[in-house]
Parts: sequence; C-alpha cells; structure tokens
Amino acid sequence: MLDINMKTQLKTYLEKLTKPVELIATLDNSVKSSELGALLADIAGLSDKITFTINNDLPVRKPSFLITNPGSDKGPRFAGSPLGHEFTSLVLALLQTGGHPSKESQDLLEQIREIDGDFHFETYYSLSCHNCPDVVQALNLMSVLNPRISHTAIDGGVYQNEITDRNVMGVPAVFLNGKEFGQGRMTLAEIVSKIDTGAEKRAAEALNKREAYDVLIVGSGPAGAAAAVYSARKGIRTGLMGERFGGQVLDTVDIENYISVPKTEGQKLAGALKAHVDDYDVDVIDTQSASKLIPAQTEGGLHQIQTASGATLSARSIIIATGAKWRNMNVPGEEQYRTKGVTYCPHCDGPLFKGKRVAVIGGGNSGVEAAIDLAGLVEHVTLLEFAPEMKADQVLQKKLRSLKNVDIILNAQTLEVKGDGSKVTGLKYQDRVTQEVHDIELAGIFVQIGLLPNTNWLEGSVERNRMGEIITDAKCETTVKGVFAAGDCTTVPYKQIIIATGEGAKASLSAFDYLIRHS
Repeated sequence: MLDINMKTQLKTYLEKLTKPVELIATLDNSVKSSELGALLADIAGLSDKITFTINNDLPVRKPSFLITNPGSDKGPRFAGSPLGHEFTSLVLALLQTGGHPSKESQDLLEQIREIDGDFHFETYYSLSCHNCPDVVQALNLMSVLNPRISHTAIDGGVYQNEITDRNVMGVPAVFLNGKEFGQGRMTLAEIVSKIDTGAEKRAAEALNKREAYDVLIVGSGPAGAAAAVYSARKGIRTGLMGERFGGQVLDTVDIENYISVPKTEGQKLAGALKAHVDDYDVDVIDTQSASKLIPAQTEGGLHQIQTASGATLSARSIIIATGAKWRNMNVPGEEQYRTKGVTYCPHCDGPLFKGKRVAVIGGGNSGVEAAIDLAGLVEHVTLLEFAPEMKADQVLQKKLRSLKNVDIILNAQTLEVKGDGSKVTGLKYQDRVTQEVHDIELAGIFVQIGLLPNTNWLEGSVERNRMGEIITDAKCETTVKGVFAAGDCTTVPYKQIIIATGEGAKASLSAFDYLIRHS
C-alpha cells in the first residue's frame, strides 16, 4: 500500500513514539478491507512499538481500525481509507497515541482533559478535501487526551450509504452523539468552545484583563500576519486577534503566484504564516471575532475593540485586516439548502456528487476552475454566468469548452434554489436577453461569484464604500486617526495574497509612524 518513499518518511516519524501503539482492525471480505489490512501491516512493520491485530467481532463499521495503547479500547478510529489528505491525520494520530506531544497550547490541552461529559463524534470526509484534515486531527487529539471523548473519521467514498441516509452533502460533516454538530472547517479551539460550557465566558474574562496594546491587529489572514511580524519587529506591544489563523487562505487549494514560492497549498502557507508570527513576541488571540470598534475620544487616546464573546480590548492603534468571505447568491432556497447541495468548495465537496448533475455559478477564474475540476468527477456540469461573457483567463475558458460534459450558459440570472425539503433538486434561472425562465434538475450548486468584505461590524465607525470595503489612502489610513486597514476588506484593487501581505506590512509601518508622532 505504501511506496518506498512514504515508508521511509513514515519510519522516521515513528521513531518519535515513546509508548507502544496497537492497531485493532475490524474487517470483512471486501476489497477495501483487504487494502486497509495491507496498509496497517505495512505500518506495523515500520516500528517495533506498533502491533497490528484483527478483531472482526467488534460491533463497529467494517472496514475500520482503532489506534490505541495495549490494554485500552479508547482512541481515534478510522472507518475506510486514511490516505490522500488524511494521511497526515493518520500519522499524527499514531504519534499522539504513542506519547508524542501536541503543539497546541498547554492551556487548551488541559482544558480538553478536564471536559466533563460523554461525547461521541463522527466525521465524514473525502480524500480530496483540504478542509477535512483540520477537523479530523482536532477530534482525534481530543479522543487521545480525554477517554470520555471518542471519534470516528469516516471515508464518505467507502460509506456512501451513510452519506445518503444522513443526507451529507458537504464535508467535513460532524455528528455528535448521533446529531448534526457542524459542517465545514473548524479549529480545535472552536470545537472545544462549543462543547465546554462556560468556556466563552472564561475567555472573555481573561481578555478583559489584558493590558492595552500599542497596536492591535484584527484579522489573522495574510495581511494580519504580515502586520504582526512588522509590528513586533519594531519592539512594540502587539496583539493579533482572529477567528481562524490563515483566513481565506485556508480555503485555497493550489497557490502558484506567491513570488519565490513556485507552488504551495493554502494550508501549508497558512501554517508558514503562523510559524513566522510565532517567532516573535505577538499575543495571538484565537477564535475571537470583533463585534464593534469604539474609536478613541481624543487623538492619541485608546481605541477599543469589543468581541462577540463580550470582552473589550484596548490599543493605541488598530489595524483592521478581517478579509472577505464567499459572496452569496441571495436567492430563495440558498440559505435553506446550504450544506444540503448548495456549497462553496468544489475541492472538498465535489466527490460527494460523483455521477450526479451539478451547476457552477460564476464565470470568473474560480468558477471556471471549479467547473473543470468537477467535470472529472460528476456526470454533468452546467456553468451559469450573469454577464454576456466569462471573465476567466482564456486558457481556462479554452480548457472548459473542450470538455464534453459541460454546458455554458451566459446572461443567466439565478432566481431560486429548488429542493425537496431536505436536499437540492435543481435551480431556476432567467435568460437576461429573452426574459425566459428555465428550470434545471441538479443535485448540487457550487457558488463561485466572488467575495464580500467582513466589515459589517464597523457600521458607524470608519467610512466604507457601497460594497462594504473600508476606504483607505496610500498609507492604509482610514477616516479615523490611529485606525488602519489592509487586505481584502479594503478598497485596494486586486484581491491577491501577495498584495494583502504587502498591505499588511504597509499598515504596520504607518501605525508605527502614527505611534511615534502621538507618543
């Protein structure tokens, strides 16, 4: 199952094991079981601290396997293949079960150990999903740390019947004690805060005790990370607050235009940004979102940021780098069928629509790239573009038009998402030239129509344009003295990662200049 290179790499990792690990497989006569058994045998052969046994009498999914310690029946379980994007999840589960410490904060790890209650998590993933590993790895770690927490990671491609029965139309899809818990990317801290009652209140109380910052950066994407590094290098007290480190970059698969890095992936770049920030004295505040900006009453005074958790943070200067989110179609049925056929990530959810008919909304680069990727998975793709022509690069349009299972409809205004109450069954659109209304039968709709800035929380504070973008000048200054903004949430043209990082650096230098002049 594993080639020579993978075996060599894995063998090196397994040398970090400090405790014995047991792999207990539950198999049947299927081809998938045979493949899984061969994989586990390969892994066991790479370390004398790993043993592999088979127990087909356990009342669990077949094929599946438990990663545990000898004499225990607790630990993370994989049902199906843990290859593809989930191979890293497998390696981490082996290491953590074998005593290798997690890199998460000790406070968070201790909080997990002390969670009171019985929690059985199930996560459905696809091997091509780049959002799934974060969730799988977080829940696996929780099951290693707390014996009252269990987790089974389920390959949706192997257990297609469960995907259908549970009406899963987007991954990662997480169930807790048999009920829907969440869908999409979630961090470890976010999951813990949802099940640990009182965690939000405790977090707010701790934040309220923080001393005022010289600069507080709101948003931990590329712009925020760059601003934090530049600020910390100036030796000033720097805070960085965000909902999830990496921001929109985490939802990007391949990145090939970040100069000096010929090719990388969104998760890897986000990890590199976090590692760079961690090299400096930056107070990173995770899983917190801003709810209000209260500008200083006097020039040079303290600005305040109120958080959704109820905390208030103060700073002599503020850099807003909250980025953007996927734009919605804002049509009837879209919200009702979100994650039930309406989705925004073709790479994550595409495999769930294998052999089905889907639509892509949007003819820009992201929409055309999504249609090309989906055409290799699904029965048929219909791309709908509102304008008279697609805006994607010509090389992408040429590739799309060469595919036989793709239809392109221009001048198409989506009117409604249709469904049967539990899942998408089609959509209604209007031809903007003839005004005729048409219905298309579909199982999935992939929305790729651009981004909206995350700035609603700034209502009444800094000036924004009609699109909600923060109006800034050449120095990233906003209409409020001492408040700066950078990246996709601003009026700066061309929403690109490399531009966001440059704007973050510029905003930091401008904030430092402001602090010098208003000391």
